[in-house]
Amino acid sequence: MEVFFQQLINGVTLGSIYGLIAIGYTMVFGIIGMVNFSHGDVFMVSTFIALIALMILTTWLGVGSILIALMIVLIVAMVFTSLVSWTIERVAYRPLRGSFRLAPLISAIGMSIVLSNFVQVAQGPRNKAIDPILNNVFVLSAAGGYQVTLSYKQIVIVVVTAALLAVFWWVVAKTPLGRAQRACEQDRKMAALLGVDVDRTISITFVMGAALAAVAGTLYLVYYGVVNFSDGFTPGVKAFTAAVLGGIGSLPGAVLGGLLIGLIEVFWSAYFSVEYKDVAAFSILAIVLIFMPQGILGRPDVEKV
Repeated sequence: MEVFFQQLINGVTLGSIYGLIAIGYTMVFGIIGMVNFSHGDVFMVSTFIALIALMILTTWLGVGSILIALMIVLIVAMVFTSLVSWTIERVAYRPLRGSFRLAPLISAIGMSIVLSNFVQVAQGPRNKAIDPILNNVFVLSAAGGYQVTLSYKQIVIVVVTAALLAVFWWVVAKTPLGRAQRACEQDRKMAALLGVDVDRTISITFVMGAALAAVAGTLYLVYYGVVNFSDGFTPGVKAFTAAVLGGIGSLPGAVLGGLLIGLIEVFWSAYFSVEYKDVAAFSILAIVLIFMPQGILGRPDVEKV
């Protein structure tokens, strides 16, 4: 049981990171019906922005408090990552919004390749590492010679994910911006006729998704301590899988899907084979979609006549 509880903690931590990335996918798809395949690489860019900001603060400026440094890093990463995503939306997606459905998808794949190759050229292909931070742990159990531990950074990741989910759910459900987003999700043309600035609403949605990806990127850097230019593909695909599993268009569904993917991946690695952990996650997705095509918390599509 000690191994089970330790893997449960690890799975919830990993799933929280996936859930933060998945919210960006589900928000964009919910409004414009497009899979933003560059979102995973936006997440990867945010990890490098966080890495560079952390190095500047701790090495060059000599900031001694790691908590203050992390808060500044988080803000910097959110601002610059949001700027990157806003630029991508203006340059690569908005001109193609009225085109055939595959055009934005092809553009998204192209932007993903551009971001990945740019970071590879600018930062090099090698792993970039930082010194371990927030490594203090609570020992929850030590029965049978096996310690069940909960680290400070795992607590931070779970708490930040829960807080941001609550904040963004409130924004979407209770604010004028959220009403505009829900109106665009239902019918963009009618929303525009009723005075909603559709272009502005979509741009803000991309910025919100990128800000969450930046938080996920900073937490990913803190948790693993190593980043690479190729880190956008696998977490991005798994986060999109989480969004589909939880129900595309549902914010709680995105986080729930992320938690499930993280738990499946961790438990499969612990009890079966590490090599097949991705196979297990995608197999569960396929099984769920066979019986629940809209996802766990998704709403069934309504035919417009």
